Amino acid sequence: MRNLKQLIICLILLLVFACNSESTSSDKASPQEITEINNDLDRVEPPHWWTDFKNDALQLLVHHPNIGSYTPDISYAGVILTKVIRADSPNYLFLDFQIDAGTEPGKFNITFSKEGENDLVQTYELKEREKSAIDYVGFDSSDALFLITPDRFANGNEANDSVEGLNEQGTDRSDNYARHGGDIQGVIANVDYIKNLGFTALWPQPLLTNDMKEGSYHGYAITDYYNVDPRFGSNAEYRALADTLRGKGMKLIMDQVANHCGLEHWWMKDLPFKDWVNFQKHYEENIDNWNWQTVKHSSHRRTTNQDGYASEIDRISNNQGWFVATMPDLNQRNPFMAKYIIQNSIWWIESLGLGGIRQDTYPYPDKQFMSNWAGAIMTEYPNFNIVGEEWSYNPLLIAYWQQGSKNKDGYNSNLKSTMDFAMQRLVIDGIKEDESWDKGLVKIYEGLANDFHYASPENILVFPDNHDMSRVFTQLEGDIEGTKMALSLYATLPRTVQVYYGTEILMNDFEKPGDHGLIRTDFPGGWQGDSVNAFTGAGLTDTQKDMQKYVSKLFNFRKNSSAIHSGETMHFAPKDNIYVLVRSNDEETVINIINKNEDAYELDLSRFDELGINDKALRNVQTDESITWSDKLVLASKGSYLFTTKN
Repeated sequence: MRNLKQLIICLILLLVFACNSESTSSDKASPQEITEINNDLDRVEPPHWWTDFKNDALQLLVHHPNIGSYTPDISYAGVILTKVIRADSPNYLFLDFQIDAGTEPGKFNITFSKEGENDLVQTYELKEREKSAIDYVGFDSSDALFLITPDRFANGNEANDSVEGLNEQGTDRSDNYARHGGDIQGVIANVDYIKNLGFTALWPQPLLTNDMKEGSYHGYAITDYYNVDPRFGSNAEYRALADTLRGKGMKLIMDQVANHCGLEHWWMKDLPFKDWVNFQKHYEENIDNWNWQTVKHSSHRRTTNQDGYASEIDRISNNQGWFVATMPDLNQRNPFMAKYIIQNSIWWIESLGLGGIRQDTYPYPDKQFMSNWAGAIMTEYPNFNIVGEEWSYNPLLIAYWQQGSKNKDGYNSNLKSTMDFAMQRLVIDGIKEDESWDKGLVKIYEGLANDFHYASPENILVFPDNHDMSRVFTQLEGDIEGTKMALSLYATLPRTVQVYYGTEILMNDFEKPGDHGLIRTDFPGGWQGDSVNAFTGAGLTDTQKDMQKYVSKLFNFRKNSSAIHSGETMHFAPKDNIYVLVRSNDEETVINIINKNEDAYELDLSRFDELGINDKALRNVQTDESITWSDKLVLASKGSYLFTTKN
């Protein structure tokens, strides 16, 4: 009898153990169990994610009719649904997940249930990261960035010039504000051209969807943060561009926009919260009569970010006002918006293997959010780099935004790089102005002296021009030698440097200075049938070919000059229309002599004895001629004389 009882007890225990095992197995689905892909919902963003981030949190934005009345559930080992947040709109849910360290990559279903309704099922994927976080190396002072406007660079696929279903149809190359048809395939086809010029990184203006009714060829009115504009190509082609650049030892810089979106963004027709965009109530009250007159514009008074005397209304006007009526100002103080933007940036870094981010209109969003945004990225990717656009000619303001700056208000931006509009203008003024005690080359000399205020001047991005300002050749009023001098200075300053496409062939906006559509002119040869082809040189003038050669020599030299990348800097106060900038390390000394004298000038070299290069052989970077640095140096004419001790 005792044996029978023991047998029954054992059978019961075995049954209980089996049931528990079966239950555990169903609660922890393995990656292999999901074979059918379900996509019942309109949108889930991010559309996928990865395992093994330092930050184990993930927040999904779910958009679908009346989804707020459904209850979600998941079953996957290592993934916990920690919180479900219902928005003001019934068509949203925000789902907070915790992804434990060591969670296996794979797919799992999110099931949305509601009494009396069929379940909605969305399959979600966690991918394995392609490389370690420390291997995401950002651009630095060894890099030279080539900026392009993709719509105006090269048309590699005419089939996507017009895409059915989008608001703006067709192309018109005679209209500077219409789409012209440039695309990602056109860029890929001409990466070698960019590389051969000596550039090590490519910065295209935004390539994400801008489904606006007109005038959004530039890319800054984003209507879908997770998809490439089909007129540029696809997400796969964007990745192909990144891979092509990587294969040639180059980096891809992504132009991102955290401040605003495009008015035709899908969420503008169904905003999740009452404070998703700034001045949202005003927008909704005036939606039927919305134009440049009714919008509450940004004041553009960016100094309110630093000004201890600024009124609150002025701060709000700068940070919360809309850029233009067609660009809603995103409210980064809303925690769900903040999380959305941060995750979107990380998603693209992982998806493309980025070599950096350029963040548009940096002083316009909520500045504490911008610190959190940059901090979140740099925490995940400690060797990465981000440059923020601060259009200011005041070095104090530029320095404020750089990580390591000792700001009086205690603000730490977590931003490694910012844009040097101050030095950009000083170089132009220094070359254009007639020499006097306080004008001309002294502007450059004193401007560079301001570097004492920067936490790391070599991480600041300098440039001769960009997509928002007159071409450098126009700024210098058609002065070819002046343009060469400017380029040589930008390339040898203790900075990272960026050049806008077409500078190498003297593209200009003389016809209508400052006009954005003209500044962003089509690059000749990027379209079939172009009579001039700058990629091959066909049809270029001798002057354009000479400038192209000059730029190639200059930046291919810079690419391999460790003295320029990380050397010490010394300069000599302007004298007799001449300014001398020196970069040096143990391996090399680089000397840039900027000479504004029109006639031949004999330079006394005894002034430069402290450089310690007397009687050494130097090579002229542009001509490859050798000189001996001795008593005198004859400068034949106006121009930049760039020498190196490295042969």
